Amino acid sequence: MYKKDHNIWTWGFNQGSENWNGRLAMLGFLFLLTTESFTKQNILHFLGIL
Repeated sequence: MYKKDHNIWTWGFNQGSENWNGRLAMLGFLFLLTTESFTKQNILHFLGIL
C-alpha cells in the first residue's frame, strides 16, 4: 500500500480536505462557546439577529 499524508491541503473531495474541514469545524464551535461564555448571550443576540 502507498502511504499518503492526509494532512496535505488539496482541493476536492479527499481524506485530507475532510480532515481539515473537521478541524476547522471544531475550532469554530470552540470559538462559539467561548464567545457565548464571555458575553453571556447566545450567538444570535451577539450578532444582532434577534
